[in-house]
Amino acid sequence: MKNIHYHFSKIAHQYRDLRTSDFESILFIKKKLRKYSKIVAADFGCGAGRYDLKLFQYLGKKLFLYCLDANEDMLKHLTCFLKKHKIINFKTIKSFARKVPFRDNFLDCIFTFNAVHHFKITQFLKESSRILKDGGYLFIYTRLRSQNRRSVWGKYFPLFNEKETRIYELDELKSLLEKLPTLKIESVERFKYARLSSLEWLIKQAQNHHYSTFYLYNKKEFEQSLIEFKQNIRRKFKDLDKISWFDENVLLVIKKTNKMRN
Repeated sequence: MKNIHYHFSKIAHQYRDLRTSDFESILFIKKKLRKYSKIVAADFGCGAGRYDLKLFQYLGKKLFLYCLDANEDMLKHLTCFLKKHKIINFKTIKSFARKVPFRDNFLDCIFTFNAVHHFKITQFLKESSRILKDGGYLFIYTRLRSQNRRSVWGKYFPLFNEKETRIYELDELKSLLEKLPTLKIESVERFKYARLSSLEWLIKQAQNHHYSTFYLYNKKEFEQSLIEFKQNIRRKFKDLDKISWFDENVLLVIKKTNKMRN
């Protein structure tokens, strides 16, 4: 945990630039929440705010957002980023997802984007059930383990799949939610994105540990894997400025209900 915390502090200043952001999920969320005239919500594991900006852009002034992250450096960059875009309807809270300073039945919505694998998930789900209003929504946007294996990193970067053991499969998430009778999955939305990149940019992303997975390698493992990654890409692709693949994600749409499931 200390190593991962150091990793996020180290890359906080460039995190938004290193990561690819997809906003189709937020378009879906906007439609789901269109009947709300006012939304009090929280983004768990908000990072440097790249998805939070889009939440404000798509949901508008009806949104007040609590931005929660365990890393203070990320929250500092988020604050500067949102204020730069003249957004003031937010508050940052340094907190782990397993225990948050909200009263019961407080929030209309909870969001988490590509962060749930960092949480103590059973405690996070219990907290979500506690702090959501009846009828409130929990939106979990994540990559499944099988989807991860099909990414450019899972296919061509040695040890990537072996190192990344934190990501769940859909049946695992469903099983965890079944233990909480107040949280019911309404739908599972799947997203698939065509990617195009250069080898040079992929190397830069890996060297800067744009995925925390890379921080799970020791120095020797990473250096050797990076060499093999370059070799794998050169064997597979003729044009090293046009590396193509698909990234995949899911969005779990979960509703809190006060009715016990049978």
